[in-house]
Amino acid sequence: MTLRDLFNLSLIGRRDHIGLEWKGVEYTFGDLDRRSDQTAAALVEKGVVQGDRVCVQLANSIELIDLYLACIKLGAIFVPINVMYRDREVQHILRDADPKLFLTSPLEASGAGSRPAILNADHPAAIVYTSGTTGASKGAILTHNNFAANALNLLTCWQITDRDRFLLALPLFHVHALGNGLHCWLISGCRMRLLERFEHQTATEQFLDFKPTLFFGVPTIYVRLLETDILVAKQIGSAMRLFVSGSAPLPAQILEGFRNLFGHTILERYGMTETFMNISNPYIGERRPGSVGLPLPGVSVKLSESGEVLLKGPNIFPGYWNRPDATRDAFTEDGWFKTGDIATRSEDGYYTLSGRKSDLIISGGFNIYPREIEEFLMEQPEVAEAAVVGEPDRIRGEIPVAYIVFREKCDFETLEARCREHLSSFKVPKRFERIDQLPKNALGKVQKHLLCAS
Repeated sequence: MTLRDLFNLSLIGRRDHIGLEWKGVEYTFGDLDRRSDQTAAALVEKGVVQGDRVCVQLANSIELIDLYLACIKLGAIFVPINVMYRDREVQHILRDADPKLFLTSPLEASGAGSRPAILNADHPAAIVYTSGTTGASKGAILTHNNFAANALNLLTCWQITDRDRFLLALPLFHVHALGNGLHCWLISGCRMRLLERFEHQTATEQFLDFKPTLFFGVPTIYVRLLETDILVAKQIGSAMRLFVSGSAPLPAQILEGFRNLFGHTILERYGMTETFMNISNPYIGERRPGSVGLPLPGVSVKLSESGEVLLKGPNIFPGYWNRPDATRDAFTEDGWFKTGDIATRSEDGYYTLSGRKSDLIISGGFNIYPREIEEFLMEQPEVAEAAVVGEPDRIRGEIPVAYIVFREKCDFETLEARCREHLSSFKVPKRFERIDQLPKNALGKVQKHLLCAS
């Protein structure tokens, strides 16, 4: 079975049911089927055939859903690009993915039909780019089987059905919303309200109006929701069935504060772009604060001697696009995927993440690899050396802070302005520190832990 077969459970099997709310308009699953057919025909007119990459840089919208479904029907490979990426970042992806089309606005659809592709479930459905520790983005190839195994796991383990009302405010260019949100919605046939983005000023209005039973968020969103009036929070909580958190560690105090305010214990889980969901706190059972829970069905987990989380399962990607070297380095000789995350396992099987082998910064659910920022900073003529580290932040979890060794005079305002011009807003250092020299070990490697402690 491919994703097209699974999506048809709703697109055809529930075609008269309301499936989507977008900007005040209701669409049936049949509407979505017809719209995506028309979009598929428009892609064919542009010369797109099975196996072609279609790069899409669009904010959340029904047109983005049309494009994804059209690619699935044609066997084209969907390549979402972060809407906050600047030209420097986008051009790298375009060179690497070599797409047939790059779309930054909705495609004008025709009324003509198109012939569905004959697909194998191991065929790539998407390539999602995730930065590496060297700063160069790598495209994770995600197959129909990868997406399906993940979604079917979540539908079963989190008991998602067509009776749910799903509020989705996460960006669809991210695996959290695309791999979990979109697929759980389409396969279960529940009713979804899609928002362009999460806006904490109007979030409670959306909850009260739509009365969702299901919500996926990142820790930053839950921090914002803690500002909700207690009576409103209880009203929202009375309709809700499940709040899920991921993409970054959820502080235990946020989980406890949210439970006290909304009357719900957030279900925290652990996943990656390359693997979708691996470990989850149980729907029925103890949702342990600070822990990401137990391995999901079909996912094998073990810890290396250093405590690194190693994985096997149908959710694991086959490799990186055009990067056999990176693919080889990502797996052990006997086929375990190396996550780079360090964890401990309790006697009763719960996993708790304790750090990362790399110096990855997770800010508001977005991955930031310091090397990319450091390389840009060191391109500036005034900068001799630069090191970027993560600093704890109550709202975003972590924020990037840059330590700079200058070779000539330069003010921080100028440096920040250049960063904002060439880097995504979430990658711009939130603070710059002038330093005479970076602490290094005998081999010349920067000892970032000493910067964090300074």
